[in-house]
Amino acid sequence: MALVTPLEACGDTVQDGGMRIDVRQPGEDGYERWVRVAEIPFGEEATDADIARIRKTLPVDRALAAFDGDDMIGVAGAYPLTFTVPGTTIPAGGVTMVGVLPSHRRRGVLTALMRDQLSDLRERGEGIAVLWASESLIYPRFGYGLASWHGSIEIEKDRARFVGDPPPEGRVRMVSLSDAMKALPPIYDYVARERPGMLGRTTDWWETRRLADPPEHRDGYGPAFCAIWEEAGEAEAYALYRTKGSWHEGFPDGKVQVIEALSTTSTGTREIWRFLFGIDLTTRVHAAFLPVDHPLLHMLTQPDRLRFRMGAALWVRIVEVREALQGRRYTRDGSFTFGLEDAFCPWNEGTWRLTVEDGSATVERSRDEPDLRLGAVELGSVYLGGLRILEHARAGRIRGADERTLALADEIFRWHTAPWCPEIF
Repeated sequence: MALVTPLEACGDTVQDGGMRIDVRQPGEDGYERWVRVAEIPFGEEATDADIARIRKTLPVDRALAAFDGDDMIGVAGAYPLTFTVPGTTIPAGGVTMVGVLPSHRRRGVLTALMRDQLSDLRERGEGIAVLWASESLIYPRFGYGLASWHGSIEIEKDRARFVGDPPPEGRVRMVSLSDAMKALPPIYDYVARERPGMLGRTTDWWETRRLADPPEHRDGYGPAFCAIWEEAGEAEAYALYRTKGSWHEGFPDGKVQVIEALSTTSTGTREIWRFLFGIDLTTRVHAAFLPVDHPLLHMLTQPDRLRFRMGAALWVRIVEVREALQGRRYTRDGSFTFGLEDAFCPWNEGTWRLTVEDGSATVERSRDEPDLRLGAVELGSVYLGGLRILEHARAGRIRGADERTLALADEIFRWHTAPWCPEIF
């Protein structure tokens, strides 16, 4: 997430009117400084506790820094992720903490950082890079394509009625955030196996990110709470949430903020949301970072009262074409060639043939005339199976194919669930 508009860079240096900018790892001694520099473009200040938390999930050797002499003036990091793609998981670079100091914007610093970072991910064997973008104009120039959306809702509790008015089932119990470490990961992992776009969460990730609850991150709400829904003694759903107390003319008018609510079953989904809709002293429930195909859209008698809004979520960059495309599964068999334009990662450029048999792909260079042509942005966009090849073709972003070939390619890449990432990283 960066706030710069870079010019061209060359390798790991940038020349700007005689000024030489070097890109390298900051090392152990420079890690704290690296975190602090990362916060400046966003107008924030890292605390010692922030630095300690970040260190547990982002290794020192995954940090890059740009230097103007001895001054660190730009940074970029990448979490080592296990990432769910259609049908399986693959290693990926989770790009984060990208920024350039206001004093060095528009000098090619970000371009140099992005170039070195993608080369590093390639050397590590990570076929894709993924990120959340602070601004949508920044990352397409480096080959990132918008690959998923997220939804947000805000509904009055008295409008949250379930179709058929089913009676409550199972039971809900409250657990501490420390005890949540035992019950939540199995539920999350079950969902993550089936949903492209989700991250494999380590113990450190749970403790320092999802279950961390520093007061400065509450945005005016109270502390985080955890509720678990059980059926026959088995935990099948959970909700992490906060509340904000408010009173209007002597009556409670509080708000529930849902941090995350997941379930392994449709019944669990209904019952954990029934719990959230029933929290005392509140009148409204708000949630963001929901999948765009959330079951609530079909469970409520007035789904329009959810005020469902979509926003941009994950951006995907294909680092290595063969590894990335062979790393996911496909919905139908078939074969086609595509011409890929990728000036930023020239090792990907050229014509490729994708052949799918029994859901697995073989990808190889081809001398045939390509059936369709696209850029790295478009390939990254359709990779998770949510945004469609046909949509890009109708917008003029994918070219040169007849309707039959486009339909075949579209069917091959589509997936049965929308990609979704429930958290910004």
